[in-house]
Amino acid sequence: MRKKLKKQRLKKELTQMEIASLIGIKRATYTNIELGNKNPSFNVATKIKGVLGYQDDDIFLDVTCRKDTEKTST
Repeated sequence: MRKKLKKQRLKKELTQMEIASLIGIKRATYTNIELGNKNPSFNVATKIKGVLGYQDDDIFLDVTCRKDTEKTST
């Protein structure tokens, strides 16, 4: 799940249907984007970010990257 995407949508008090309508896609398509089952096209991603007022690209990440702090020795 793309938690940042959902968090931003809820912060703006928008439903999935409202965002889908605003950007011209089906609600099911938006739901799949939010769940991480589908990647948005560049145009759709730009529209979603515009509706949510979000500038960074990390909104579409569905995993948290962590820095590996353990060193391996050879």
